[in-house]
Amino acid sequence: MKGRIKDKIEELEKYLDELSRIKPITFDENDLKTKAACERYLEKIIEAVVDLAFLIIKDEGLELPEDDNAAFEILSKAKIIDDILAKKLRDAKGMRNILAHQYGQVDDKIVFNATKEIETDVNEFIEQLWKIAKK
Repeated sequence: MKGRIKDKIEELEKYLDELSRIKPITFDENDLKTKAACERYLEKIIEAVVDLAFLIIKDEGLELPEDDNAAFEILSKAKIIDDILAKKLRDAKGMRNILAHQYGQVDDKIVFNATKEIETDVNEFIEQLWKIAKK
């Protein structure tokens, strides 16, 4: 696997590690500092996932996506990631947009649940990428 891709994976793993250290075990509406930190790490993780998707697309010589969400579809069509994971990552990108652009009121419970799901989904993404690297 090329250097930039490997570096981006290491960056992602660092963000995941940081998120796992700060995220609460249970939901607490009053812990604003932790909430803000978790939201920021969610944003950074999802941005890094999108960057990584584009790096893989370029490295594999695949068609360039029209937007970030299309990147996951292209990876899915190329059998680099599965369809279920592509959908989860598109949904995560939507969550990131809500957090980054503050569209309306953010439901803290949804964000709390997203912090738990993102770790699983991103680790699966990395695992699927390593499989193609070994080919």
